[in-house]
Amino acid sequence: MMKHKIIFISLVIFGCLGMTAQQTDLFRFEYTYFPQKNSDNSFRRARAIGAFPIKLKKEGTYLVPSLEYRNVNFKYEDPEAFDTSELDRFQSFTATLGYTFKIGEHWRFGAETGVKIASNFSTGDVISDDLIYTGTVVFVKTREDLLTDDATRWILGLRYSTTAGFPFPLPIVNYYKRWDEKWSFALGTPKSNLKYYFNSKHEIQAFVTLDGFFANIQENFDATPSNAGNDNIAENISMTIVLSGIGYEYSLTDHLKFYIYGGHTIRNDIRLRDGNMDDVLQINETNTFYGRSGIKFTIF
Repeated sequence: MMKHKIIFISLVIFGCLGMTAQQTDLFRFEYTYFPQKNSDNSFRRARAIGAFPIKLKKEGTYLVPSLEYRNVNFKYEDPEAFDTSELDRFQSFTATLGYTFKIGEHWRFGAETGVKIASNFSTGDVISDDLIYTGTVVFVKTREDLLTDDATRWILGLRYSTTAGFPFPLPIVNYYKRWDEKWSFALGTPKSNLKYYFNSKHEIQAFVTLDGFFANIQENFDATPSNAGNDNIAENISMTIVLSGIGYEYSLTDHLKFYIYGGHTIRNDIRLRDGNMDDVLQINETNTFYGRSGIKFTIF
């Protein structure tokens, strides 16, 4: 149980490092669908994630390599002055390496570095603009096993990405509390939720979280309307989403879970940007409903 607890904590850390707070999964496969309200556009994404904790000789110290693949199908059907056919398929491949060790009885330090290749791959090759680099550090304070009553956890850290648009790291702050056999909550970034546990097999949650994607456009193009008289070269695409909704999880076995989430966006921001991350074209900002479902393999 102690070995599982340490792996659990390390996965929590690197779930937050990867901007998927509270993740304790060794493997996850999911499918997401966003229809675009007041538009013929739609967004579909298939995602697979795997984490592989490796115990080192020093007690409580782990390496955590992980891999992630995303396939984004963006049906861009709105009428535009440019050809949208090269914007319908984006893929990303991410590899990260994390390192975590204990600091005293309750504290743990984690650091991660990673590289992502994200592009529409219209030329068939990987180019330098497809590469995205990230780095994160976090400190985690945990009291009691997170699966027991009266457990608490603080996560404090910084995350930097070459696509963030800011010349400085962004903060990670998250607080978790389980105050009862039936209830727990998490508050902060990148996810806040309130969970109710019916029993060992069924649980529901209400949540607010961040989602989205960023990818390079290999063959840049002028996205200026024909009568605008100036050039706006689209070099990448970004989608920033703030989601609210309800989620349900069902334990198929002790370690295999099925889940389904649904709700509505609070912020739905899809844009084409130039090489300086300045806006070229706002594609859609109308809030809409969404759905997400999948299976995951956990250590518990």
